[in-house]
Amino acid sequence: MNANGRRPRTGLRIFPPSTPQPPARPPEEVDRQAKIVSNGKEYPLKGEDLSKITQLGIGGYGVVDKMKHEPSGKEMAVKRIRFQVNTKEDQRLLMDLDVRIRSSDCQYTVQFFGALFYEGDVWICMEVMDTCLDKFYKAAKKRNMQMPENILSKVTYATVSALHYLQTELKVMHRDVKPSNILANRNGEIKVCDFGVSGQLVDSLAKTIEAGSKPYMAPERIDPTNPAKNKGFDIKSDIWSLGITIMELAENKYPYEKWPTPFKQLQQVVKEPSPKLPGTFSCEIRDFLDQCLQKDAKLRPNYRKLLQHRFITKYAEVTVEDISQFITLVLDSPTDQTGDQG
Repeated sequence: MNANGRRPRTGLRIFPPSTPQPPARPPEEVDRQAKIVSNGKEYPLKGEDLSKITQLGIGGYGVVDKMKHEPSGKEMAVKRIRFQVNTKEDQRLLMDLDVRIRSSDCQYTVQFFGALFYEGDVWICMEVMDTCLDKFYKAAKKRNMQMPENILSKVTYATVSALHYLQTELKVMHRDVKPSNILANRNGEIKVCDFGVSGQLVDSLAKTIEAGSKPYMAPERIDPTNPAKNKGFDIKSDIWSLGITIMELAENKYPYEKWPTPFKQLQQVVKEPSPKLPGTFSCEIRDFLDQCLQKDAKLRPNYRKLLQHRFITKYAEVTVEDISQFITLVLDSPTDQTGDQG
């Protein structure tokens, strides 16, 4: 990696690698330019050259398969999304493509290789990872293990770094931060994925309020009396989602009870005190999460301040090898828990 945290341009690439705006041309034209460069040889990317190895996950907007590009022998994750005309799903698809393409230089986002139109679907080709953290922590829980704080710190650092990159470099807010959208591999790499509901920031605000997963939404996003609902939200809402996510990974459980009704969610998240980690955890992680989970969004720190927090700096010497050892230990347990990839 280089000094500004960007991924060096090596290995498998599919062109064109970047574009400043969401794709405007029809998807049929995407695959005409997509090519793979592997071991110094160039291959056109074609759907018929991709063979399915296994299914990685199913989401509300597509299926993700692990596939092999037969001519080059390269493996990749391929997200297949049905393309229709002028639908919200297509808007999500174009946003997802745009953010993936423009974030390809960030080492903390899943690397985007290219996209093609095949059999009525848009196939988004990307780096294959070994697990999502939602499945990962549940696998660790089955082994009576918890993610140690030094590993949690590095997961937090990678996630905050990715969100900070989206904000500062792309003027984008993720809006769906949760364990299933953070991926890991056996090399110890942690990366953020799934940009389908990302919102372009205008004057630092994202206007669309419905996007995202409700269990991780900040109080200001679900409170019907909040005047900001008509104005949009800034990255402080993602910081709340980050706090809930890290607390879930720390405790091996979602921090709220299961809500029988939307009213119960509203009551707990908006009206009741924020969840807190017990005293068995360090003061550093408890303070970090307390700051993320401030009810008043204005009191939450920004990404730059979070990256300077003692919970992050305390474990600066932890290496990818340390993360790799823990991830491999859990993934190689008798209960196989590989995960979804978005």
